[in-house]
Amino acid sequence: MAIIETIRSQWKVILASVVVTVVVIFGVWGGERFLSSTTFCLSCHSMSYPAEELKESGHYGPLGVNPECQDCHLPPSFIKRVESHIIDGTRAIIGELTKDLSTKEKFDEYRLEFAHNARMNLKKWDSASCRRCHKKPMPPTEEAAAEHKKMETEGKTCIDCHQNLVHEEVPEEDLDQAMKLGKIVLKEEAEEEEEE
Repeated sequence: MAIIETIRSQWKVILASVVVTVVVIFGVWGGERFLSSTTFCLSCHSMSYPAEELKESGHYGPLGVNPECQDCHLPPSFIKRVESHIIDGTRAIIGELTKDLSTKEKFDEYRLEFAHNARMNLKKWDSASCRRCHKKPMPPTEEAAAEHKKMETEGKTCIDCHQNLVHEEVPEEDLDQAMKLGKIVLKEEAEEEEEE
């Protein structure tokens, strides 16, 4: 009875709360979809360079996969996607405003940094965006099968080995060391340190 009385006396507040909640939910959901679209990504001219590289890669074309930016550069989980928009989106906006990315040559000056950020995300997400399409990879050789076994036994993930699949090549990194040290650690540097 008390609940019905409260509803009757506070119906305007309850209705307003429901409307605001629905608007916020659909606003966040719709905003996330818009911010995840390739159209939005390409609204920055500098993203046209990696978009063209994608079209030349094995991930695009005859097989009909033709991924969008979000398919690789955002995690599958909605909450993690929103978090990525906040953190990585802010970093990207700051980069667009503070770096001259007006030509491909100028973009290339920062390519290793951009690749590092993308690789760190994939490592952090256990390559979840790769696994969304590549559910049961079947390595073609025994050596590749042994490397894939490391994902189970040594905490490796797809991006540890597959670092230059789509976009223009940059030096590969030791991602475990990079994550541990919080900076770019090229594989050559890591191997030299191990030898010493």
